[in-house]
Amino acid sequence: MEEQIAGWAGGSEQRWAGGSEQRWAGGSEQRWAGGSERRRAGGSERRGPDGCRRALSEAYDTALLDLDGVVYAGGRAIGHAVESLTTAREGGMHLAYVTNNAARTPQAVADQLSGFGLPTTAEDVITSAQAVARLISEQVPAGSRVLAIGGEGLRVALRERGLVPVGSADDDPAAVVQGYDPTLDWERLAEAAYAVQRGVPWFASNTDLTIPKERGIAPGNGALVEVVRIAAGGAPQVAGKPQPPMHRETVLRTGARRPLVVGDRLDTDIEGAWNGGVDSLLVLTGVTTPAALLAAPPEHRPTYVDADLRGLLRPQPEVTADGTGFGCGGWRAEAAGDELVLDGEGEPLDGLRALCAAAWTAAGAGSCRADATKALHRLGM
Repeated sequence: MEEQIAGWAGGSEQRWAGGSEQRWAGGSEQRWAGGSERRRAGGSERRGPDGCRRALSEAYDTALLDLDGVVYAGGRAIGHAVESLTTAREGGMHLAYVTNNAARTPQAVADQLSGFGLPTTAEDVITSAQAVARLISEQVPAGSRVLAIGGEGLRVALRERGLVPVGSADDDPAAVVQGYDPTLDWERLAEAAYAVQRGVPWFASNTDLTIPKERGIAPGNGALVEVVRIAAGGAPQVAGKPQPPMHRETVLRTGARRPLVVGDRLDTDIEGAWNGGVDSLLVLTGVTTPAALLAAPPEHRPTYVDADLRGLLRPQPEVTADGTGFGCGGWRAEAAGDELVLDGEGEPLDGLRALCAAAWTAAGAGSCRADATKALHRLGM
């Protein structure tokens, strides 16, 4: 256990102000076995996706999997997800599910995954409701009332921490917390706003602005947090991804030595991995578009990129520097003035990986603004 904790702390100092601020003393370097090296503060930025000679399910011992947009969208499993995760697990990879969706209990999530053909227990599931309930319990007395604006998953998590969920700002709550709930109505948002206006400490399970559903992209908990902010001012303490505590808790609970974060969102999954100092795989089955990936700032740049969860089962190709450009597979990409230029042929994903290297190298510590329209069109993206 000490080794696992050291992998996160690395002798560095962390200070959490409201679950959001972090300070890494000296910008210390961390290396996870089987992972890539990254520097926390004042260091170099990722300049392109990494390669991996082994299948990722063999190079890493634990997958920390997001759910919405990765394993399922709404009530349906995403293509290739069940088969890929089954194969990865049978090969010895441990699967842990880390979700910012606070609406349901871990058992309800486990039951859904099991129904898809992925045998799962509640202990395999970590939710942002659990993370925010712990955060609140550390700041208010045991037995305190908490105004819970969210689903059953949030209320159960609060009770597990010895807190009492209530439904009104007039119930004298010691805190107010917002979590995703697809049935949320105006009256409950208003109760949250009233409590925040009265100075009650405000918490949020997560601030994802959107959530993938069967019919498209829908508003997420972050959009509802914004409603309360507009009415009441201020900002909540946030516990879910991209804050490192959710990932850290999952790693410690699973005993992972070489964890790989797998997600579809740059601003939660990938940034959470970057904050925690672990490697990440972005799958293009959720909200992130290829154009957004090319424009990613350093904290949003994944270690690996693949189309879907089949990426866990195969090696990842190397992206190589070639003079002023970058090659992957049969493609070569280059930043030429205000445009990203792509030549060659081959697998579209290899072309995207080459474009990532060209874009991220050109952007350095910023975001690439070069036009990639023609290059992405060549890839059918």
